[in-house]
Amino acid sequence: MTRVVDPLQVSRFLRVYDDVAAQKGIRLSMGFDFHEYVSITRVLPTKKPTYPNFRPDRSPIKLGEGYWMKGVDKNNEVALVEAARLYDLPHSNFAEHLQSLKAFYADPTIHAHPRDRCICTAPSAKNITGKVAYHGDFWLRRDFRGQGIPEIMAAILRGVSFSMWAPDFLCGLAARWTLNKGVLAQYGHTHHEAGGSILQLVEEDIVDDDLLVWLTGEELRSLVERITPASWL
Repeated sequence: MTRVVDPLQVSRFLRVYDDVAAQKGIRLSMGFDFHEYVSITRVLPTKKPTYPNFRPDRSPIKLGEGYWMKGVDKNNEVALVEAARLYDLPHSNFAEHLQSLKAFYADPTIHAHPRDRCICTAPSAKNITGKVAYHGDFWLRRDFRGQGIPEIMAAILRGVSFSMWAPDFLCGLAARWTLNKGVLAQYGHTHHEAGGSILQLVEEDIVDDDLLVWLTGEELRSLVERITPASWL
């Protein structure tokens, strides 16, 4: 039997991490209009361009199937951004979704360059199916780094994604250096595999070789239902 989401429990979980973010000088908000999100991210001087899977000109996201978060400092200046969307893959899997380029473009036949390609060799990507919550596009301003903010944001996005979608899987793609420098462990990803996305998007000037990171739906539920005080952050 499908288990329902306990909104009171989720609210308690989110409150813990929202309070810690506030203590560190960041006020969080979320939005659903990705036109607005792109208008915010394109003027952040040190942020790489937002990938097409979060850009409505390449991959529109229906209301309720995506959200973004913004954190501002005491001067109301943007200190962080991050985004998430839902891929509904009842008859496919994450590996196929990546390799078909449908993870990046609503219609690859229209938007993809002839030399665009994505190769996914991570074995577990073929098992990631159903409702798949995808997190990405994280950017944190330099003066807030080294303060545990990524851990806080990972927890908040997990709580929000669980409350909105109760997905079968939660996943992302992470640069290899995040594993080598211990950053991946800070995010609390339960699983990771090499070969998540060997990507080339010509017109976007994107070339990546990323790890696949993921949690199962039950692991996500367990994290959210077990409230962990964040005083150590």
